[in-house]
Amino acid sequence: MRKVYISFIALFALFTTSSFAQKGDSVVIKVGDGSHVTILIRDKKDLETLKHYNFQALVDDMISKLEKRDTTPLAKSNESYRKDSTTTTQPTITVENWDRDRDDEDDDRDKHRHYHHSRTHHTINFDLGTNNYLTGGKFTDGNALYTVKPWGSWYVGINSVWRSRMANKFFLEWGGGVSWYNFKYENERTVMSKDDNGVIYTEDTRDLDFRKSKLTAAYINAFLVPLIDFGSNGHKPSIFDGGRNRGFRFGVGPYAGYRIDSYSKQTIVENGEKNRYHNHDNFYLNNIRYGLRLQLGFRDADVFFQYDMNELFTDGKGPKLNAFSFGVTL
Repeated sequence: MRKVYISFIALFALFTTSSFAQKGDSVVIKVGDGSHVTILIRDKKDLETLKHYNFQALVDDMISKLEKRDTTPLAKSNESYRKDSTTTTQPTITVENWDRDRDDEDDDRDKHRHYHHSRTHHTINFDLGTNNYLTGGKFTDGNALYTVKPWGSWYVGINSVWRSRMANKFFLEWGGGVSWYNFKYENERTVMSKDDNGVIYTEDTRDLDFRKSKLTAAYINAFLVPLIDFGSNGHKPSIFDGGRNRGFRFGVGPYAGYRIDSYSKQTIVENGEKNRYHNHDNFYLNNIRYGLRLQLGFRDADVFFQYDMNELFTDGKGPKLNAFSFGVTL
């Protein structure tokens, strides 16, 4: 702002020595592209009076009023800007042509800055679906003890998602979260254990009422999914948006996860009481999982499909299984 004052005084000095000689009764100081300050001198001897004015105080008040979009006359009297009490004819100082186009330009700049600040939006989403696995690109033999029930093998994920607009309809969805595989075995008598050679599946032959047998594995994950959204919605759509989304969207990208827990679980009814037995162990599961995630959506509904490109178990320690999951995103 000090540079503005210096420039003002320099321009004033320049115009008082040149423009006055040419125009004789006024000095017009151009400010920017569409505004100017006019100093009107009705008597040449009033030039001596200008030496007694505190123009810095005047400019301070003038800028303060313009920043408040107040174009009414200055409330202070001209005498209040005098450096001394010498009584002379007072010059008339007016501000003209406050360019309203500047307001529009400022608004456009504000909107532009807001647009860039809002390029990324954050949401919390839930993946709910089912999971299974393939061996050699096919579903497992129904006679295998590790064959999974399609219904009841639930996949659950909680994700913190950032959606960044890269272009008009091109976005990146990235973030992380926690997910759980639940492999519910077809055979409720399946028992999972391990020895030094690898994981072992056996059938419990006791005369008991077996209700459930499953393997649960929890992972912490990170993902990056480029996608095209023809609705160009800045926020990640949700079924709770109330029908505000209109476009079709799709994307595919990589993810990776690290195993943080795993356990087997059996549910058995004994003497009329339901008992649950847990066995926390790594069961030679791979600590790392990685694969590709496909997302499809229309209006407020989104579905996902994930396929692990590496095997569920460590090489040579269990059956060759590639896990996958699919469902809806809430």
